[in-house]
Amino acid sequence: MQHNGRHFGRRAFLQAGLGVAAALALPEFVRPGHSSGRLEIGDGEILTFTDGTLTLPVASTFPDVAKQELDELLAANGMAADMLTPDCNVTILRRGDKLVIFDVGAGSNFLSTTGKLLENLAAADIDPADVTDVVFTHAHPDHLWGVTDDFDELVFSNASYHIGQVEWDFWSSSDALSAMPEDRQTFVVGAQNRFEAIGDRIAFMKPGDEVLPGVEAVDTAGHTPGHLSFLIHGAGEKVLVAGDAISNAVVSFARPDWPTASDQDPQLGAKTRSILLDRLVDEEARLIGYHLPHPGTGRVERKDSAYRFVPV
Repeated sequence: MQHNGRHFGRRAFLQAGLGVAAALALPEFVRPGHSSGRLEIGDGEILTFTDGTLTLPVASTFPDVAKQELDELLAANGMAADMLTPDCNVTILRRGDKLVIFDVGAGSNFLSTTGKLLENLAAADIDPADVTDVVFTHAHPDHLWGVTDDFDELVFSNASYHIGQVEWDFWSSSDALSAMPEDRQTFVVGAQNRFEAIGDRIAFMKPGDEVLPGVEAVDTAGHTPGHLSFLIHGAGEKVLVAGDAISNAVVSFARPDWPTASDQDPQLGAKTRSILLDRLVDEEARLIGYHLPHPGTGRVERKDSAYRFVPV
């Protein structure tokens, strides 16, 4: 496997026989047995599908946190002190004539433990050609690279695409490569390749916009310069698709103030987390976190001077 932002080898969903599944009509409600997460929201439903998992060393994820304090927090919550293995949860909203996917997974050329999305969609009889809208939280590989297949063709061939203007401008910039640490420069190359593929279908948005009916863009910059989360409204209920603004089921809630190296701007990321957690509690909104334990769905409660995640 090469991490150079281009595609090699055969497409995973071809191996899984997605070509056959693609001919099937999408039922009125997708069979939830193939998705570990299903929420009702007004007259629609929200499903979450796994794209696989990542493996991240704890020490390099939280390099500026006192090791003893971090180890004690993780141990108290049954988590390993050496490695994190966060899930990758892709969200689908089906409402009215819309079939919306929020982020698209990593595709086949990032990590061997990711790129599982298409085979899981196929198992649920979801044809990528039926997706009407693709909405991106940000342009990191595990959220963006699955937009094209091994032949540089669009996987979601009939969809419109939506991304924050700030996020697009950052990754498209001629200065983006030099602004990135060397170990993340492939992220830039990969993002620019995928942007080229969707360039004639993209619609830009900013915080506060109604991206689609009942879907509000929320400013959650910090993880990346233009990171957005999306608050889905329906029948008096709210569900936040948070992307990577909240990324660890223990640390992000118990110590949202702790900086993490996964955020491009760790200080802004910490500030954003605290504001977002407050909003989730105050508005009694449900949460879907891209890297929270699959299916990534739950609620936020205040605990002592911080918060806790309650899985649903």
